[in-house]
Order: sequence, then structure tokens, then C-alpha cells
Amino acid sequence: MLNKFDDIRPYNDAEVPSVLGRLVHNDEFLTGIARFRRPNLNKALPNISKKLVKQKLKKKLSNINTIDQLQKAVGEYVEKILSSTATSLKVEGLHDFAQDTPHLFISNHRDIVMDPALIGYLLRNSVHGTVQIAIGDNLLKKDYISDLMRLNKSFIVKRSVQGREKLLASKQLSEYIYHAIDNGSNVWIAQREGRAKNGIDKTDPALLKMFHLSNRDASPAMTMKDSINRLGIIPVSISYEYDPCAVMKARELYEIEKNGFFEKDENSDFLSISAGLNGEKGNIVLQFGREIKADDDDPVTIAQQIDAQIVCNYHLHPSNYLAYEKMQANDSSIGPKLSDLDVDMQEIENKRDIFNEKYNEVEDELKPYFLMTYGNPVVNKLKLETAE
Repeated sequence: MLNKFDDIRPYNDAEVPSVLGRLVHNDEFLTGIARFRRPNLNKALPNISKKLVKQKLKKKLSNINTIDQLQKAVGEYVEKILSSTATSLKVEGLHDFAQDTPHLFISNHRDIVMDPALIGYLLRNSVHGTVQIAIGDNLLKKDYISDLMRLNKSFIVKRSVQGREKLLASKQLSEYIYHAIDNGSNVWIAQREGRAKNGIDKTDPALLKMFHLSNRDASPAMTMKDSINRLGIIPVSISYEYDPCAVMKARELYEIEKNGFFEKDENSDFLSISAGLNGEKGNIVLQFGREIKADDDDPVTIAQQIDAQIVCNYHLHPSNYLAYEKMQANDSSIGPKLSDLDVDMQEIENKRDIFNEKYNEVEDELKPYFLMTYGNPVVNKLKLETAE
């Protein structure tokens, strides 16, 4: 059964030794670690730096023979990242949904690696168990990156294919997600392709259509809502007080508006991943929502159900309100003044200098887009409250 998914599925225990062996001897992988972990030594003596990295890596990996052991090591790394880059991690709703059945977790998407890493870490350390992660092949341009991700229970979303191949890839992905759920595994996927760089979290209805593809062909009588309800979808809201990639996102939005496109170089994703892992995040809040019960076959309506929970459960930090305040001063049509909102103004004032310092460091032409990243979540929530 699994052979039809061999090109996209995560690796299994039997494959761990050979894949780790490949990684330890992958020159590009070792060079990347050396540049990251030993930048000064690597610049002066690159070969010695790489040799030391290889020795240390061999020692660290010598006791890893299973996916579970590898995920434990990844969990320890996530804890180190949080201790050095986050002020706090608050989790809500993790025990408010069924524990004896697998779920498809759909979240907003702010950080390439941290979003799935946090959800995976939290689920692994809860009664719900581990989770398989959907990752786009646009991030897997190097073989060693693909190996690393598939070792950590990631499966591949083929975004680079076109035409008929795209349809076949979507059907294969749909089949695999149901296969994983039916075999007792939790799954995570972002609500849309790419991060929400402008701070607007919206589920792509095409994602929901993809879920239905395999069921539609296998069981024509099965409706869209039947397909959705079979997945046990739990919306998840992820909120970072500070976004380490905010300026990079602002630059991309600026370039798109100015030139009509943004041209990524081969290092763009790596720089975003590195910044997201190592940059200051402040307080982080994750809230798990209620299981989606679709009663409509319209993917747009179902997407709106998911969005309503993600936006409602999104924790607004002082940074969000302070950005909103600046946006509202330039465009009063987006909502009331900050002082007219039911918020803790003292908490916001306590963070004003910190936020202004970050804002003042941003190039003038990027400032409006920088504010979008932080301020639009407030606009989103105000719109939702008005609609209700």
C-alpha cells in the first residue's frame, strides 16, 4: 500500500541508518552547519571546521536508530530555541478535543519552521502523540534538506509541478492525508501556500478541494462535507509577539507592489528559516480550536468556518495593537482608535518603546508593510466581531 506514496511519505525506522549515513557524508550539509555553528573558524579554516562538525555529528547521531529517537532530539532542540529566543510559550485548548482519534490540524502560517515545530513539539508531549507535517517541495531543493525533513515525519507537497501532473500530485496528496489519518496519525498543514506576510490569515478553499479529490473519485456519492468531517479538522492559531522575519516580509510586499513580483534568490528561504529559528519572538501563544463540523458542501463556506476560529483565537500582543494604532492614524476607515478599544492600555504602553525601536530601524519605504504584518491581525479580529 505504501509504495504509491514512496516519493512523498516520511521515512520509516528501517531507513534511518542509511539516511543518517548520507547526511554525515554530505559535504553541503556539513558546510552549512559549520557556517552556522562555527562561523569564525569556518571562515579562517573551513576544512578543519567541517571536519570538527562531522566528528561531533557522528557522535551525536550514533545513538539514533529510530524516528522516535530522532524526534526526541528535535524536541530538545526546540526547547533550546525557545529558551534563547522566546519570553514565554502559552498553550490553550490542547485538551479540549477528542484524544482517542487522529486529527488534521490546520493553522495560520507565520514561520516556515517554527509553526510546524511548535505544533509537533506540543502534540508529542501531550496525550495526542506525534504529527506528520506537510512541507512544500519548494523548500526541499537540496537532497539533504529533504532527508532532514522526511526523517522528522514530514511528507512532501509537490508545488513545483504544472498541468496534469499538478492534478495527479494533488490527488496523491489527498490520498496520503487520508491514509495517514486512517492509520492513526495526526497531520498538520498550513491554511494556505506560503506564509501570511501581510498578517491576513485566510484558508485557501483550494486546499479543501484537494482534500475531497481522492474521495470524489473513489466514492462519487461522498460529498465535500463528508470528506471534511472525516478528517477531524482542528484549527490552530499561532501568534508571535515579535516576528523575526517581519522586515524581510515587508521587503517582499514592497517589491511586489512596486514591481509586480518578488524574485527570490536561492538563499531566501534559508535566510527566513535561520531568522525564524534564531530571532527574538517574545511571547508565543498557540490556541487549539474546536473540531470543524461542516454542514455545507461549499469550500468557501467551510474555509470561512476555519478562518473564524483562527482569527477569533489569535492572541493579540501589544505589538499588534501598537502597529494598528499607527495604521489607524493614517487610515481611520480600518477601525476605531486604539484608545476606544477594550484593551489593557497599560500593558501596551509598557511595550511601546520596544516596538518603536524596532519600527524606527525599518527603512521608510518598508514601514507601511512592516505595520501590516503586526497590525492586520487586529483589523481581522475587528471585522470578525463586527460581522458577528
